[in-house]
Amino acid sequence: MANQRAKENYSSNLDSWLNKEKEAVELINSIGKLLYENNVELVLYRNHLVDLSVSKLLSLHEDARKAVKHPVDIFETGALAKEIIKMNLGPAKIDIGKLASEFKDQKQGLSEFLHEKIGKFEKSTGQSVEPRDVVLFGFGRIGRLCARELVKQFGKGQQLRLRAIVTRDDSDKTIIKRAALLRNDSVHGRFPGNVVEDLENKEIILNGQRVKMIGSRDPGAVDYTAYGIENAILIDNTGVFTDKESLSVHLKAKGISKVVLTAPGAGIPNIVYGVNQDALDVEKDDIFSAASCTTNAIVPVLKIMNDNLGVEKGHIETVHAYTNDQNLLDNMHGKPRRGRSAAINMVITSTGAGKAVSKVIPDLDGKLTANAVRVPTPNGSLAILSLTVGKDTTVEDINNIARNAALEGNLVNQINYQVDPELVSSDIIGNTCCSVFDSNATLVHPDKRNIVLYAWYDNEFGYTKQVIRLAKYVANVRRQRYY
Repeated sequence: MANQRAKENYSSNLDSWLNKEKEAVELINSIGKLLYENNVELVLYRNHLVDLSVSKLLSLHEDARKAVKHPVDIFETGALAKEIIKMNLGPAKIDIGKLASEFKDQKQGLSEFLHEKIGKFEKSTGQSVEPRDVVLFGFGRIGRLCARELVKQFGKGQQLRLRAIVTRDDSDKTIIKRAALLRNDSVHGRFPGNVVEDLENKEIILNGQRVKMIGSRDPGAVDYTAYGIENAILIDNTGVFTDKESLSVHLKAKGISKVVLTAPGAGIPNIVYGVNQDALDVEKDDIFSAASCTTNAIVPVLKIMNDNLGVEKGHIETVHAYTNDQNLLDNMHGKPRRGRSAAINMVITSTGAGKAVSKVIPDLDGKLTANAVRVPTPNGSLAILSLTVGKDTTVEDINNIARNAALEGNLVNQINYQVDPELVSSDIIGNTCCSVFDSNATLVHPDKRNIVLYAWYDNEFGYTKQVIRLAKYVANVRRQRYY
């Protein structure tokens, strides 16, 4: 008898799972239809849903169940997606997880509910998005990830379209090597698309998009209009030009209207998207900095803690993956300790992240110190925030503040709330958020005022996402969104 029950339970569970897989296939079809026919992107609690496998899509639903108060299942999100298709929406980004959670508490019908929530996105009233050209100046770690992401986002209203990549020369050898580095990456894996070198035309073709390869050592001498590029956003990821004067040279080039720097900048606005981009005057200013990967990791967490608890003082210690700036083996280096082998040493070094915070959150000026330890990992870093706050608090209070910020408000793309007790640095590689809050690591001193927070970050990809968000904002190609 027990044997029979076991068999029935096994069959019942398997059938239930297969039904979920079938519904996931239907949802994937709906996601693609909305994306390519209506330029509507669906996400699930901020997670991208394009190019996912059935099992990964179901896994994201399970992750949502662990992190939110109102879990959703694949049948609910599937039904919502099918109904959204009927609405004929314009370019938009919609969190289907948030919609599903909200619908649980409604007594109205699905169609009525959706028209109330996102009816304003319909084409008759929605705004159109005219894509802007993008030039990548430099093609290193961040430049190649920018290229991957820009090509991946083709079809999502194509807010930004990659038109050219500038390197020191455009010889056949260089183009072949650059394409190879784009095609395969030791940290982020193989590019999930098609990369073809067109040496005759000095282009690489990425999923059908022709990208001009330009060789130049003089930023101001390039005539981008000769390649049909107009009013473009230039993303400088060389690390060579880091102040207003040197970056202004880009604006002398024909076809460039705005410049975004992928490093902290002097004399220009330093922006952590999600926190202080609203202070920009994108019509008046032409050069912007996306700050540093570490600044983007710590500022969102510092903001929500300061807003809710009041940060009186603190120290930030960054455990940072090694970078190209360090030596692979012991050799001469202009900065202390960085000359020692990055592959086998932990290296104490300086970071400007503490001072950079005050440029984004002026209220914290003079309240923070910061230091960094470079460690022998190629990517994936950790910021440890030791803070004294102005109100009594608990671990539960702090985690609720972070959890709410990750689900609602202006920082849902910046803060990822993690509940996995086994989380390690390699787990956050590829995370789209610039700050991954480790809820299991939160500490509060018995005095209830001294706290320690842990924020992981993919110092390459998570930061790249912030760069692209800032570029879209500067380019004024903003879709309507429901988060």
